[in-house]
Amino acid sequence: MWTSIIILALVTLQRVAELYIAHRNTRKLIANGGFEIGSNHYPFMVLLHTVWLGGLWYLVIYQNPAVSMPWIFAYLVLEAARGWIIAALGSRWTTRIIIVPGETLVADGPYRFFRHPNYMVVAGEIFILPMAFGFWIYAIIFAALNAAMLYWRIRSEDEALKPLREPPQSLDSPEP
Repeated sequence: MWTSIIILALVTLQRVAELYIAHRNTRKLIANGGFEIGSNHYPFMVLLHTVWLGGLWYLVIYQNPAVSMPWIFAYLVLEAARGWIIAALGSRWTTRIIIVPGETLVADGPYRFFRHPNYMVVAGEIFILPMAFGFWIYAIIFAALNAAMLYWRIRSEDEALKPLREPPQSLDSPEP
């Protein structure tokens, strides 16, 4: 049981640290003229993640599950990927969708290969951590809820970033 509690305590501390970093970065981005897109879904995303982690705490404390080390290893691989993502985005990394006029898209790190690597990591975490404790039904339920949330969020983000992804129109080229 202590192994499970230590793992969840570390994950919880990581989430709190990430929220601090995200809040600090959000304030800086807003101070630099940024504005938020998709704020209507943000409370639901926070609620989903809070219930997911809180539910894991409840299940671990009351069911005392064994820990699957292969699943923990997979989770650690995801955390390394998250570190790579945060390093690539630097002060742009936040839990919100903040657009700063005049900025360009990040094309370094995992963004060279994937459009939304952070969401891939989050989807993996939501599924893999419960699996590490043997809670496969919980993993499936929250993976499905998170997929719906990410569908909503990615649509908002893609719409906001669309002008940055499309090449500028030349004044000399005829309109289609």
